[in-house]
Amino acid sequence: MTDSRSRAMSEMELLDCTLRDGAYAVDFEFDEDFVAELLAGLDETPVSRVEIGHGIGLEAERTGIKAGNIDHFAWCDLARSTLSAKPWGMFAQPGFTRPATIRQMCDRGMSFVRVGVEPERVQEHLPYLREVADVCGEVHLNLMKSSATPVDRLLGMLDGVGPEIAGVYVVDSYGAMTPETVERYVGAVADRYPVVGFHGHDNLGLANINTVTAFRAGATLLDGTLNGIGRGSGNAATESLAAISNLLGEDRFAYEELAALAELCRVNMRVIGQGRAMQVLGAVIGVHSGFFPLVEELAVKYRTDPARLMETAVGVAEESPRAADFYAAAARIADGESPRPLQLAN
Repeated sequence: MTDSRSRAMSEMELLDCTLRDGAYAVDFEFDEDFVAELLAGLDETPVSRVEIGHGIGLEAERTGIKAGNIDHFAWCDLARSTLSAKPWGMFAQPGFTRPATIRQMCDRGMSFVRVGVEPERVQEHLPYLREVADVCGEVHLNLMKSSATPVDRLLGMLDGVGPEIAGVYVVDSYGAMTPETVERYVGAVADRYPVVGFHGHDNLGLANINTVTAFRAGATLLDGTLNGIGRGSGNAATESLAAISNLLGEDRFAYEELAALAELCRVNMRVIGQGRAMQVLGAVIGVHSGFFPLVEELAVKYRTDPARLMETAVGVAEESPRAADFYAAAARIADGESPRPLQLAN
């Protein structure tokens, strides 16, 4: 396992995804003037790269998900007109993002794409990853819900992921990882792949320290959002990571400038409130925030509490729970069955 004390701080890269993960927090509605101002501001900072676009991924609207008010061609135009010195990219998922569309984005200036896949589905999507690598020069694999899969099994699921993939991300989708868990997962992936990233959520208030721990364990690509604005409880805060870098010995990322941009986001982004109780329950039990509305709906319908419903769904699920598992869990509760004992990855 790599120790950051023996590595130069210059290896650390901050990726700001405020205008991608932060889209969830504003129901995919951004003011274009604000976007242009923020991108121009980020272009003047030492942040390594910027991710933009629909929170769920490029062409998410093809599945019936709400489209953003800025379509992907308009995002390209905004990025090209403001990010003169900064690589920018988008998020993709095999279920709806077409490689041909990724090619179009790259032709319009996109430098990288990150493909989100749950570990247990990597093998079935290897042809997709290779096809995307043929049309985009820099492709990263984001292992969504990483902590739902024990780390030894996760590594086995990466067989066939070769050098055409520029980097592999450990993703704490549930905001459930502790620093010890992050060290174990990132260290194991870093032993196998030369470029590793980390994307953390803040359900338990650990996103910043987890991201720093990921760097110590071997990750060089570190995600953050300004003011921590992101899906659910949000993400590691870009300005905080920059400030921590300063405290560790080198102000590589101009934390004062990023703090000012974080304030710009705080004032201009109309963040939709999220229930705190569900964020904590989801982290501990292992349920993604995207299922919280369904959990609350079924809990009312079946007169049970959300925690019991989530625990039962996790017990039913073969891997990370899906919508069908929550319906099955509700049926078990209605029949008077008890949940199976939880087997948490942490």
